[in-house]
Amino acid sequence: MLDLKGRVAVVTGSGQGLGKQIALELAKRGARVVTNALTGSHASDTLAEIHAQGGDGLAVPADVSQAEQVEGLVQTVLATFGQVDILVNNAGTTRDNLIVHMPEEDWDFIQRVSLKTAWLCSKVVVQSMIRQKYGRIINISSASGVMGQKGQTNYSASKAGMIGMTKALAQEVASQGITVNAIAPGFIYTALTEKMPQKILQKLMEYIPMQRPGTLHDVAYAVAFLASDEASYITGQVLSVDGGLAMI
Repeated sequence: MLDLKGRVAVVTGSGQGLGKQIALELAKRGARVVTNALTGSHASDTLAEIHAQGGDGLAVPADVSQAEQVEGLVQTVLATFGQVDILVNNAGTTRDNLIVHMPEEDWDFIQRVSLKTAWLCSKVVVQSMIRQKYGRIINISSASGVMGQKGQTNYSASKAGMIGMTKALAQEVASQGITVNAIAPGFIYTALTEKMPQKILQKLMEYIPMQRPGTLHDVAYAVAFLASDEASYITGQVLSVDGGLAMI
């Protein structure tokens, strides 16, 4: 099940956190994984862990919000492996604030880092996928993009935009053997959330029907599924990995 042997995957923002876990999961299932981060050492650290678990891949540092750097990344991958089968658009960050206090540059920054990156990488990679008549593009959106979130007008807009882009691109390339889907994680347990006060964590759990946070593995496994041949008839969809949060 979910065998990715022979596939080449590019995971943006895979130097740490969720992106790193996704890269490790895809490598564990046999894909050769291209790790990417702004900082070369972060991309290399993830690649070292892939090698340690017996996998193969390549570390390519790049700012994927810059078109020329995206072109360079993809050309490096094609020169090394000859193909790109899976693209996971994971790069992103947050700059939260209430709208009345949010500087315009924080709005622009989040659109560039969390939405434009996905558009640029998809635009370049899809050309190769069309030639080979095969591809899997998986966009990491958020429950904030589905439901909205107070203090995140910039981030929620970027993640909602990613969902719209997913559906539009899925229609453009469906006939070429390429699927495009989005994953919308909810509250995921990370090193950052681990430091949150217990009272706040307990309050957050009241809003989640499963009454627990998700794990990085929960999201990474969902990515592996959508990247696999078992998901070949699924496209243009948003898979919520949120413990039921979006039902409310």
